[in-house]
Amino acid sequence: MSAASQTVTDSRIVRLGYHGSTSVASDVIRLAGRDEAETILSEYDIAEAFEAVRSGRQDVMIAKFAVREPDLATTRTLTEDARAVVVAAGHPLAAHDSVSVEDVAAYHCFDRPGDFPPCIWDEVVPPHTPAGRPLNRRHRVAVVPEMMRLVATGAGVHLTVLSLADVAPAGVRVVPVHDLPPAPVTLAWPRERELPEHVRDFIAAAEKEAGR
Repeated sequence: MSAASQTVTDSRIVRLGYHGSTSVASDVIRLAGRDEAETILSEYDIAEAFEAVRSGRQDVMIAKFAVREPDLATTRTLTEDARAVVVAAGHPLAAHDSVSVEDVAAYHCFDRPGDFPPCIWDEVVPPHTPAGRPLNRRHRVAVVPEMMRLVATGAGVHLTVLSLADVAPAGVRVVPVHDLPPAPVTLAWPRERELPEHVRDFIAAAEKEAGR
């Protein structure tokens, strides 16, 4: 490939932020009608979930649950990520094909990491179950591997999304939670930033395909 063609190709690269599993990112890339070679995936820190896209290190990021940051624009819901709970392999909940969030309330859960917005965390790990049982949001960790290690000890369980099963290590199990709504998946970017045309095209194509 010539230097000129390399420049043209690179100019269409979308720097796409994600968290946890890359499977949802792959779904969004397919919706946009792009090849994964046309994207650079970079994982953002959940404790500072929006910092990389705000600083310009990412063009656009995959967000889950409702984003209520006034400086960020979002697409319509592109896809969904079912709910699940991460438990130790020997945990009582690990023996089930799916569980209720009411069952999860019997165990210590995780509180929001870092500066993660409280209103979004209330959707990830609700303060109470639908029946009114409090969820004890006790543990705080900054990164997924740290959370997985703590869960593997049996010290707590983590309400999350099912796609996290893709990155779950030995010693833990990701069990579907059947009575929480799935997490809506959107793309988010700074509202006041003028995005490059190819990034705008990526966002528009994903929204159009999701709306079919």
